Amino acid sequence: MKNKILVVDDEPGIRETISDILNDEGYDVITAADGKEAEKKILTVDMDAVILDVMLPFKGGLDLLDFMHTDLPIIPVVIISGHGNIKMAVDAMKRGAYDFIEKPLSMERLLSTVRNAVRIKELQTENISLRSKLEKPVQFIGESPSIKAILDKLPNIAASNASVLITGDNGTGKEMIAHLIHSQGPRKYHSFVGVNCAAIPETLIESELFGYEKGAFTGATKQKKGKFESAHKGTIFLDEVGDLSLSAQAKVLRVLQERELERVGGNEVIKVDVCVLAATNKDLTEAIRAGKFRQDLFYRLNVIPIQIPSLRERKDDIPPLIDYFIEEFAGKNGREVTISKAAVNLLMNKAWPGNVRELRNFIQRLIVLTPSPAIEPEDVLKCSFPEEANLDSKYEKETLKDAKHQFEKGLIINRLMKCQMNITKAAESLEIERTYLHKKIKELEIDKELEFKE
Repeated sequence: MKNKILVVDDEPGIRETISDILNDEGYDVITAADGKEAEKKILTVDMDAVILDVMLPFKGGLDLLDFMHTDLPIIPVVIISGHGNIKMAVDAMKRGAYDFIEKPLSMERLLSTVRNAVRIKELQTENISLRSKLEKPVQFIGESPSIKAILDKLPNIAASNASVLITGDNGTGKEMIAHLIHSQGPRKYHSFVGVNCAAIPETLIESELFGYEKGAFTGATKQKKGKFESAHKGTIFLDEVGDLSLSAQAKVLRVLQERELERVGGNEVIKVDVCVLAATNKDLTEAIRAGKFRQDLFYRLNVIPIQIPSLRERKDDIPPLIDYFIEEFAGKNGREVTISKAAVNLLMNKAWPGNVRELRNFIQRLIVLTPSPAIEPEDVLKCSFPEEANLDSKYEKETLKDAKHQFEKGLIINRLMKCQMNITKAAESLEIERTYLHKKIKELEIDKELEFKE
């Protein structure tokens, strides 16, 4: 594939001369006559180098250089000028220019500079690629059929560039799935920009997402790019998308439909190339019925739906998650820690309304508060469980029989732990016959999880 070079000069003769020479050398040349036209092309085409005149209409070459140095530092910029001096050359180099060449141009020097600049860009891209391979990859821990089914689909989803709507309770790992989609797709060498829509006040969300022009509102002392522009060529993740205002939803819809936006306080149409991933813990169909979410935006986001089950629906994933978090936190503290099967079984019987996030926080606390290198059930009990965040969530699918079953099982396990797994002492504490406790242990399958003493 040919390397793309952008030539920016307001003089047609110079643009044509440079273009002809670069075309003869096998480059794919794109031209622009002013700063604004150049900025649009830089944002929509992946350039390998830019040849940039200083004196340009609408937006000067040095201003454009500042923009590129801040937002696209990987693209080398060669400054050319017929009004150059040593001071200007030094200033341009300080501002991030790859080289400075005075007019009239030496075409031999220009060609040599372009070749070197393109090679530098290629090396930087290779370095980014190598670094990303060496970095610890994003991992989603899970062995349950439901999670394996999701993970198996991700490479195809990532390659599709389609919008994805990830749903699930808080703490299930929606953002991690978004990171995995980004890291497995063609956009992995570009930015992943996450936005928590619920954490930004309604009055600020549009300026955060779409940017603003200088003077757009009190305090807007300079132009600022929004999250969508920052994610150009990469991925934007709209977490808690159900919390967006209807006004912001309309603008997000425009980006999805037209691949363009306008900054707050401006009227310039800016093209953006982004993959949009969104997540929510809300029922968006209910929000649509209530008039709080746009149906057309829902359809645009929900091209590929991913539903992540709660941890209580995939208890098979709890043991590998425990092992992973123990390794993570024990390693940070320079310790080697193990956990007994009985302690794992105790943790598996927890509802975990906060899902993986709650389990992770609990294991971290357990590692910190347990001095022993071997975690036992009594350590789990001493550490205590967090309070249920939402009883409605815990019992929304429970029958009275189920609830009674869970209560009895939890109570018996708790009392056995406090009595050092001694059945006789536990029966006395519960004020029941030892034979009846034996019956309950078998009925509730506690004997499959714990070992006892008579």
